[in-house]
Amino acid sequence: MSAPYRIAKLSKSDKPLFVSLMSKSFAGDPFFLHVFGDSELDKNASSSLTAFVSFLFDKSFMLNEEVWGYYEKENLLGAYIVEHPRAGKLLMMVGGLLLIGRLIPLLFQLPRKTLGLLNSYMRVTRSFAPLISHHYLVMIGVKKEAQGKGIGKALLQHLLHTVHLNNTSHGVALDTENQENVNLYRRFGFALSGVTQVDKVPVYCMYYQNNNADIETTTL
Repeated sequence: MSAPYRIAKLSKSDKPLFVSLMSKSFAGDPFFLHVFGDSELDKNASSSLTAFVSFLFDKSFMLNEEVWGYYEKENLLGAYIVEHPRAGKLLMMVGGLLLIGRLIPLLFQLPRKTLGLLNSYMRVTRSFAPLISHHYLVMIGVKKEAQGKGIGKALLQHLLHTVHLNNTSHGVALDTENQENVNLYRRFGFALSGVTQVDKVPVYCMYYQNNNADIETTTL
């Protein structure tokens, strides 16, 4: 991992960098391949994947989420989106209304079957998340040519440090379709909470327990 580097919160102006990075780093993801097709060979698949990643970025600014990135100088080499626990009702209401407006264009960009699979993924994976207050790692990715340099590790450590400072969060939930990632996340303290399938694609649901959280919030 070369220096100097910084981990900073992304702004709306960083959207093109984020969408380009994540679209390429998730091109080989088993579920995204199943849903969108091979974005490296198919222009329609590439367009659909880019539209979805763009939607996720916009959604993060409408709901109680944050986008963080790993920079070397001004080059964005990695990023993650995380949902915060217990979003305020007013925030979720206002954000939900804005999200509907952003969702409408997506309905015309993606086939109905694709939207159905994405919705099934969210519904199925969230059923494995604990009922107690927690963060949710929406996605994390590293630029292909920068992988293996400790960038993903730095981003995960940044996320876990943030969670430790939040006394209302009991941990972090995440999902991965790459079986080899399970042992990677285990090294950071995540445990496998369940294995499921979405349209025959295996999904591994994992959870990291934050022992610094307030005990009184365990009975949700």
